[in-house]
Amino acid sequence: MASHYVGAAGRLCGIDPTPEMRQVALANVSAVGLRNVEIREGTAESIPYDDGTFDVVISNGVLNLSTQKEQAFREIFRVLRPGGRLQFADFVLEGEQARETPVTPETWSD
Repeated sequence: MASHYVGAAGRLCGIDPTPEMRQVALANVSAVGLRNVEIREGTAESIPYDDGTFDVVISNGVLNLSTQKEQAFREIFRVLRPGGRLQFADFVLEGEQARETPVTPETWSD
């Protein structure tokens, strides 16, 4: 979706800590013919890009998995340019379900 917003002159960068998901991402990029995308190894807590690299950082369902949320937000704001934006979507559990659901990768991916 982001490729529609950056256009052919823009650049898309993705990170994932697992080789398997990086391969899935690269396969998807190839399937739609995008040429302005790179996928690197990384985590929200250790983003492999220089300070001020991005105009926008998008996180979809990732920040809830971080056990070091303050570090993740520090990294996100480090790689954003001045005036850059963070757009994220995540899960929020409330009430009894929140207290009864353990926070593990398995509970978020079933």
